[in-house]
Amino acid sequence: MLELHDIDLNLLVVFQEVYRERRISAAARRLRLTQSAVSNALARLRRALGDELFVRTAQGMQPTPFAEQMAEPVGAALGQVALALNQRDRFDPATSRRRFAIAMTDVGEVYFMPALIERCRALAPRVEIGSVRAGTAALREEMEAGRIDLAIGAFEDASEALFQRLLFRQPYVSMFRQGHALGQGEPTLERFLAAEHLLVASAESPYDRINELLREAGVQAASRYRVPHFTAIPYIVSTADLVVTVPLKLAQRAAAPFKLAWIAPPLALPELQTNIFWHRRYGQDAGGQWLRGLIMDTFGE
Repeated sequence: MLELHDIDLNLLVVFQEVYRERRISAAARRLRLTQSAVSNALARLRRALGDELFVRTAQGMQPTPFAEQMAEPVGAALGQVALALNQRDRFDPATSRRRFAIAMTDVGEVYFMPALIERCRALAPRVEIGSVRAGTAALREEMEAGRIDLAIGAFEDASEALFQRLLFRQPYVSMFRQGHALGQGEPTLERFLAAEHLLVASAESPYDRINELLREAGVQAASRYRVPHFTAIPYIVSTADLVVTVPLKLAQRAAAPFKLAWIAPPLALPELQTNIFWHRRYGQDAGGQWLRGLIMDTFGE
Protein backbone atom coordinates (compact mmCIF):
# COMPACT_ATOMS: atom_id res chain seq x y z
CA MET A 1 0.00 0.00 0.00
CA LEU A 2 1.33 3.42 -0.95
CA GLU A 3 1.71 6.03 1.77
CA LEU A 4 1.53 9.79 1.20
CA HIS A 5 5.25 10.17 1.90
CA ASP A 6 5.93 7.77 -1.00
CA ILE A 7 4.64 10.29 -3.56
CA ASP A 8 5.44 13.90 -4.29
CA LEU A 9 1.99 15.49 -3.89
CA ASN A 10 2.85 18.04 -6.55
CA LEU A 11 2.52 15.18 -9.03
CA LEU A 12 -1.16 14.90 -8.13
CA VAL A 13 -1.63 18.55 -9.03
CA VAL A 14 -0.16 17.78 -12.46
CA PHE A 15 -2.42 14.72 -12.71
CA GLN A 16 -5.50 16.82 -11.98
CA GLU A 17 -4.66 19.42 -14.64
CA VAL A 18 -3.94 16.82 -17.32
CA TYR A 19 -7.18 15.05 -16.42
CA ARG A 20 -9.07 18.35 -16.68
CA GLU A 21 -7.47 19.62 -19.90
CA ARG A 22 -6.73 16.32 -21.69
CA ARG A 23 -3.69 17.98 -23.29
CA ILE A 24 -0.14 18.35 -22.00
CA SER A 25 0.24 21.81 -23.54
CA ALA A 26 -2.95 23.16 -21.94
CA ALA A 27 -2.06 21.66 -18.55
CA ALA A 28 1.42 23.19 -18.78
CA ARG A 29 -0.06 26.64 -19.44
CA ARG A 30 -2.38 26.39 -16.44
CA LEU A 31 0.46 25.22 -14.20
CA ARG A 32 2.94 27.74 -15.67
CA LEU A 33 5.36 24.92 -16.43
CA THR A 34 7.05 23.72 -19.59
CA GLN A 35 5.52 20.81 -21.48
CA SER A 36 8.61 18.72 -20.75
CA ALA A 37 8.22 19.39 -17.02
CA VAL A 38 4.61 18.17 -17.14
CA SER A 39 5.61 15.10 -19.16
CA ASN A 40 8.40 14.30 -16.69
CA ALA A 41 6.01 14.68 -13.75
CA LEU A 42 3.56 12.30 -15.40
CA ALA A 43 6.35 9.79 -16.01
CA ARG A 44 7.29 9.89 -12.31
CA LEU A 45 3.66 9.41 -11.26
CA ARG A 46 3.24 6.51 -13.70
CA ARG A 47 6.24 4.75 -12.20
CA ALA A 48 5.04 5.36 -8.65
CA LEU A 49 1.51 4.10 -9.31
CA GLY A 50 2.32 1.39 -11.83
CA ASP A 51 -0.26 2.59 -14.34
CA GLU A 52 -0.12 4.41 -17.68
CA LEU A 53 -2.73 6.94 -16.35
CA PHE A 54 -3.18 8.71 -19.73
CA VAL A 55 -3.00 7.41 -23.29
CA ARG A 56 -2.35 9.75 -26.22
CA THR A 57 -5.20 9.65 -28.78
CA ALA A 58 -6.55 11.85 -31.55
CA GLN A 59 -8.87 13.38 -28.96
CA GLY A 60 -6.04 14.17 -26.56
CA MET A 61 -4.73 12.45 -23.45
CA GLN A 62 -7.47 10.02 -22.48
CA PRO A 63 -7.44 8.63 -18.91
CA THR A 64 -7.12 4.94 -18.18
CA PRO A 65 -9.76 3.21 -15.99
CA PHE A 66 -7.45 3.58 -12.99
CA ALA A 67 -7.05 7.32 -13.66
CA GLU A 68 -10.83 7.67 -13.95
CA GLN A 69 -11.19 5.90 -10.63
CA MET A 70 -8.72 8.13 -8.79
CA ALA A 71 -9.72 11.46 -10.43
CA GLU A 72 -12.66 12.34 -8.20
CA PRO A 73 -11.09 11.53 -4.79
CA VAL A 74 -7.81 13.21 -5.79
CA GLY A 75 -9.65 16.30 -7.02
CA ALA A 76 -11.78 16.43 -3.88
CA ALA A 77 -8.71 16.11 -1.65
CA LEU A 78 -6.83 18.85 -3.50
CA GLY A 79 -9.92 21.05 -3.35
CA GLN A 80 -10.11 20.66 0.42
CA VAL A 81 -6.41 21.47 0.75
CA ALA A 82 -6.88 24.62 -1.34
CA LEU A 83 -9.89 25.57 0.75
CA ALA A 84 -7.93 25.09 3.97
CA LEU A 85 -5.06 27.23 2.69
CA ASN A 86 -7.32 30.05 1.56
CA GLN A 87 -9.81 30.46 4.38
CA ARG A 88 -9.31 34.22 4.31
CA ASP A 89 -10.18 34.45 0.62
CA ARG A 90 -13.69 35.59 -0.19
CA PHE A 91 -15.50 35.81 -3.49
CA ASP A 92 -16.32 39.44 -4.23
CA PRO A 93 -18.72 39.60 -7.19
CA ALA A 94 -18.15 43.34 -7.58
CA THR A 95 -14.44 42.87 -8.39
CA SER A 96 -14.08 39.22 -9.46
CA ARG A 97 -13.06 38.41 -13.03
CA ARG A 98 -14.00 34.76 -12.70
CA ARG A 99 -15.56 32.91 -15.64
CA PHE A 100 -18.48 30.57 -14.96
CA ALA A 101 -19.71 27.89 -17.36
CA ILE A 102 -23.34 26.80 -17.01
CA ALA A 103 -24.76 23.77 -18.82
CA MET A 104 -28.29 24.21 -20.10
CA THR A 105 -30.51 23.31 -23.04
CA ASP A 106 -31.39 25.63 -25.90
CA VAL A 107 -34.76 26.41 -24.32
CA GLY A 108 -32.92 27.07 -21.05
CA GLU A 109 -30.72 29.65 -22.78
CA VAL A 110 -33.81 31.45 -24.06
CA TYR A 111 -35.28 31.69 -20.59
CA PHE A 112 -32.28 32.04 -18.26
CA MET A 113 -29.54 33.92 -20.09
CA PRO A 114 -31.23 37.32 -20.66
CA ALA A 115 -32.16 37.81 -16.99
CA LEU A 116 -28.90 36.28 -15.73
CA ILE A 117 -26.82 38.60 -17.90
CA GLU A 118 -28.81 41.59 -16.67
CA ARG A 119 -28.29 40.66 -13.02
CA CYS A 120 -24.58 40.02 -13.53
CA ARG A 121 -24.06 43.33 -15.29
CA ALA A 122 -25.52 45.05 -12.23
CA LEU A 123 -23.95 42.96 -9.45
CA ALA A 124 -20.80 41.46 -10.98
CA PRO A 125 -19.70 43.61 -13.94
CA ARG A 126 -16.39 41.78 -14.49
CA VAL A 127 -17.66 38.23 -14.07
CA GLU A 128 -18.00 36.20 -17.28
CA ILE A 129 -20.97 33.86 -17.84
CA GLY A 130 -20.97 31.31 -20.64
CA SER A 131 -23.53 28.64 -21.48
CA VAL A 132 -22.48 25.22 -22.74
CA ARG A 133 -24.33 22.13 -23.91
CA ALA A 134 -23.77 18.82 -22.18
CA GLY A 135 -25.71 15.60 -22.38
CA THR A 136 -26.32 13.71 -19.15
CA ALA A 137 -23.65 11.17 -20.09
CA ALA A 138 -20.91 13.84 -20.09
CA LEU A 139 -22.29 16.07 -17.36
CA ARG A 140 -20.63 14.37 -14.40
CA GLU A 141 -17.23 14.23 -16.09
CA GLU A 142 -17.35 17.88 -17.17
CA MET A 143 -18.46 19.10 -13.73
CA GLU A 144 -16.05 16.83 -11.91
CA ALA A 145 -13.19 18.26 -13.94
CA GLY A 146 -14.30 21.82 -13.23
CA ARG A 147 -15.05 22.65 -16.87
CA ILE A 148 -18.73 23.21 -15.98
CA ASP A 149 -19.63 25.02 -12.74
CA LEU A 150 -23.39 24.47 -12.70
CA ALA A 151 -26.12 22.83 -14.73
CA ILE A 152 -29.71 24.03 -14.96
CA GLY A 153 -32.42 21.81 -16.35
CA ALA A 154 -34.33 18.58 -15.92
CA PHE A 155 -31.45 16.08 -16.39
CA GLU A 156 -33.49 13.25 -14.88
CA ASP A 157 -30.65 10.77 -15.34
CA ALA A 158 -27.98 12.94 -13.67
CA SER A 159 -25.27 11.18 -11.66
CA GLU A 160 -25.60 10.74 -7.92
CA ALA A 161 -22.24 12.53 -7.64
CA LEU A 162 -24.11 15.76 -8.41
CA PHE A 163 -25.95 17.72 -5.74
CA GLN A 164 -29.22 19.25 -6.86
CA ARG A 165 -31.80 21.75 -5.69
CA LEU A 166 -35.29 22.38 -7.03
CA LEU A 167 -35.58 25.66 -8.92
CA PHE A 168 -39.19 25.48 -10.14
CA ARG A 169 -41.84 23.32 -11.76
CA GLN A 170 -43.86 24.32 -14.81
CA PRO A 171 -46.61 22.80 -16.95
CA TYR A 172 -46.53 22.24 -20.69
CA VAL A 173 -48.76 24.44 -22.84
CA SER A 174 -49.78 24.37 -26.49
CA MET A 175 -48.65 27.49 -28.34
CA PHE A 176 -49.77 29.04 -31.65
CA ARG A 177 -49.90 32.41 -33.35
CA GLN A 178 -52.52 34.94 -32.32
CA GLY A 179 -55.79 34.42 -34.17
CA HIS A 180 -55.33 30.66 -34.54
CA ALA A 181 -58.65 28.78 -34.52
CA LEU A 182 -57.62 26.73 -31.47
CA GLY A 183 -57.59 29.92 -29.42
CA GLN A 184 -61.26 30.57 -30.22
CA GLY A 185 -63.82 28.78 -28.08
CA GLU A 186 -63.40 25.62 -25.99
CA PRO A 187 -60.13 23.77 -26.82
CA THR A 188 -61.59 20.27 -26.84
CA LEU A 189 -59.48 17.20 -27.48
CA GLU A 190 -61.22 16.72 -30.83
CA ARG A 191 -60.28 20.24 -31.96
CA PHE A 192 -56.77 19.84 -30.57
CA LEU A 193 -56.19 16.64 -32.56
CA ALA A 194 -57.67 18.18 -35.70
CA ALA A 195 -55.14 21.03 -35.64
CA GLU A 196 -51.83 20.71 -37.48
CA HIS A 197 -48.93 20.30 -35.04
CA LEU A 198 -45.21 21.01 -35.03
CA LEU A 199 -43.28 18.46 -32.98
CA VAL A 200 -40.00 18.83 -31.11
CA ALA A 201 -38.46 15.48 -31.99
CA SER A 202 -36.15 15.26 -28.98
CA ALA A 203 -35.12 11.85 -27.67
CA GLU A 204 -33.78 13.33 -24.42
CA SER A 205 -35.57 12.84 -21.14
CA PRO A 206 -38.07 14.22 -20.14
CA TYR A 207 -39.15 15.46 -23.58
CA ASP A 208 -39.24 11.91 -24.91
CA ARG A 209 -42.05 11.20 -22.45
CA ILE A 210 -44.06 14.19 -23.70
CA ASN A 211 -43.66 12.99 -27.28
CA GLU A 212 -44.80 9.54 -26.24
CA LEU A 213 -47.96 10.97 -24.65
CA LEU A 214 -48.66 13.11 -27.72
CA ARG A 215 -48.25 10.05 -29.90
CA GLU A 216 -50.62 8.03 -27.71
CA ALA A 217 -53.20 10.82 -27.97
CA GLY A 218 -52.96 10.75 -31.76
CA VAL A 219 -51.00 13.97 -32.37
CA GLN A 220 -47.87 12.52 -33.95
CA ALA A 221 -49.70 10.43 -36.53
CA ALA A 222 -51.11 13.54 -38.22
CA SER A 223 -48.03 15.76 -37.85
CA ARG A 224 -45.83 16.39 -40.89
CA TYR A 225 -43.38 18.88 -39.35
CA ARG A 226 -40.60 18.28 -36.83
CA VAL A 227 -37.59 20.16 -35.46
CA PRO A 228 -34.87 18.76 -33.16
CA HIS A 229 -34.62 21.80 -30.84
CA PHE A 230 -36.80 24.46 -29.24
CA THR A 231 -34.92 27.56 -30.39
CA ALA A 232 -36.53 27.87 -33.83
CA ILE A 233 -40.07 27.19 -32.63
CA PRO A 234 -41.27 30.81 -32.10
CA TYR A 235 -40.02 31.80 -35.57
CA ILE A 236 -41.83 28.88 -37.20
CA VAL A 237 -45.10 29.04 -35.30
CA SER A 238 -45.40 32.82 -35.70
CA THR A 239 -45.58 32.43 -39.50
CA ALA A 240 -47.61 29.22 -39.88
CA ASP A 241 -50.91 27.79 -38.68
CA LEU A 242 -49.24 25.24 -36.43
CA VAL A 243 -49.63 24.22 -32.78
CA VAL A 244 -46.61 23.19 -30.70
CA THR A 245 -46.47 21.91 -27.13
CA VAL A 246 -43.69 23.52 -25.07
CA PRO A 247 -42.78 24.37 -21.47
CA LEU A 248 -44.79 27.32 -20.12
CA LYS A 249 -41.80 29.58 -19.53
CA LEU A 250 -40.76 29.36 -23.17
CA ALA A 251 -44.28 30.39 -24.18
CA GLN A 252 -44.19 33.29 -21.73
CA ARG A 253 -40.84 34.48 -23.08
CA ALA A 254 -41.84 34.16 -26.76
CA ALA A 255 -45.46 35.36 -26.65
CA ALA A 256 -44.99 39.13 -26.85
CA PRO A 257 -42.11 39.46 -29.35
CA PHE A 258 -43.54 36.82 -31.70
CA LYS A 259 -47.26 37.62 -31.21
CA LEU A 260 -48.09 34.15 -29.91
CA ALA A 261 -50.76 32.75 -27.59
CA TRP A 262 -51.13 29.48 -25.73
CA ILE A 263 -53.65 27.23 -23.98
CA ALA A 264 -53.48 24.37 -21.51
CA PRO A 265 -53.57 21.26 -23.74
CA PRO A 266 -56.69 19.11 -23.36
CA LEU A 267 -54.73 16.04 -22.29
CA ALA A 268 -52.80 15.13 -19.16
CA LEU A 269 -49.09 15.93 -19.35
CA PRO A 270 -46.66 15.80 -16.42
CA GLU A 271 -45.03 18.98 -15.13
CA LEU A 272 -41.45 19.74 -16.05
CA GLN A 273 -39.17 20.05 -13.01
CA THR A 274 -36.09 22.25 -13.35
CA ASN A 275 -33.18 21.87 -10.91
CA ILE A 276 -29.77 23.39 -10.28
CA PHE A 277 -26.95 20.81 -10.28
CA TRP A 278 -23.39 21.12 -9.02
CA HIS A 279 -20.62 18.66 -8.25
CA ARG A 280 -19.97 17.84 -4.62
CA ARG A 281 -16.28 18.63 -5.11
CA TYR A 282 -17.19 22.30 -5.43
CA GLY A 283 -19.98 22.52 -2.88
CA GLN A 284 -17.95 24.83 -0.63
CA ASP A 285 -16.56 27.00 -3.40
CA ALA A 286 -17.48 30.61 -2.58
CA GLY A 287 -17.97 31.64 -6.20
CA GLY A 288 -20.19 28.67 -6.90
CA GLN A 289 -22.24 29.39 -3.79
CA TRP A 290 -22.71 32.99 -4.93
CA LEU A 291 -23.83 31.93 -8.42
CA ARG A 292 -26.28 29.34 -7.05
CA GLY A 293 -27.74 31.95 -4.73
CA LEU A 294 -28.07 34.46 -7.56
CA ILE A 295 -29.91 31.92 -9.73
CA MET A 296 -32.22 30.91 -6.89
CA ASP A 297 -33.02 34.55 -6.08
CA THR A 298 -33.66 35.37 -9.74
CA PHE A 299 -35.60 32.31 -10.91
CA GLY A 300 -36.61 30.27 -7.87
CA GLU A 301 -40.29 29.83 -7.10
